[in-house]
Amino acid sequence: MIKPKLSDKEQVTEYIDTLEHPLKDVVSLLRDTILGTSPEIAEQIKWNAPAFYYTGAMAPFDPKEYKRDMIVMHLRKKDLILLVFPTGAKIKDTSGLLEGDYADGRRMVTIKSAEDFEMKKVNLQVAIKQWIDLIEQ
Repeated sequence: MIKPKLSDKEQVTEYIDTLEHPLKDVVSLLRDTILGTSPEIAEQIKWNAPAFYYTGAMAPFDPKEYKRDMIVMHLRKKDLILLVFPTGAKIKDTSGLLEGDYADGRRMVTIKSAEDFEMKKVNLQVAIKQWIDLIEQ
């Protein structure tokens, strides 16, 4: 019998359910927060981790520009969670949340604990909303 293909949401749920990471509970909190920030955000497994992308209308673009990709979780380190914003340089972050100055336009958010997440939650949601506001439609 052929196993039915899981939906993107089911794949992310399965990934988190089977994740062996000290900050697994924080991964779930981040997922809920990111998805709850806008109804135009969806999730998938991309680059072997939970990733979040914009589902709304956008002006045409080259898919290699990754303009729909909003946030990708990086979970290889056991003492933190990195949230990678592939096009985060376009966000005018004045809170200091977004870290790094990469030539490709990436910016990162480091989450080290549930308490750290709670302190950064509002600024994370602000950054996500700013990202959405900058979309070319």
